[in-house]
Amino acid sequence: MITVPNVIVKYVIKRKKMMEILTVEESATNKLKELIAEEGNPDLKLRIFVQGGGCSGFQYGFTFDEETNDDDYTINAGDGVSIVVDYMSAEYLKGATIKFTKDLMSSSFAIVNPNATATCGCGSSFAA
Repeated sequence: MITVPNVIVKYVIKRKKMMEILTVEESATNKLKELIAEEGNPDLKLRIFVQGGGCSGFQYGFTFDEETNDDDYTINAGDGVSIVVDYMSAEYLKGATIKFTKDLMSSSFAIVNPNATATCGCGSSFAA
């Protein structure tokens, strides 16, 4: 039987887990806000996912998405920017930090993942 207190408890537990998944640095929030403004669609959210592949076994993926699935975690990155992570990817991203880096050669989103036991030279794939 579903009761209001049970629904509230599940929400609080899920909300707490959401906050533990990913830390978003200000550099990432600022760049995401800029990219969403360029697209002209304030409903866009950054979807971060982990999939098999890359030279180390797993790789990160990034895409914009308007939808949020029932099993997604939503992270409030600040300034109206949201990041969504599916349940399976969240297991690999717990405790990770996303930032935006820019240097003379390139600019990109980067994930610093304490769960990665090995990473490749380009930083887009990892072993867990």
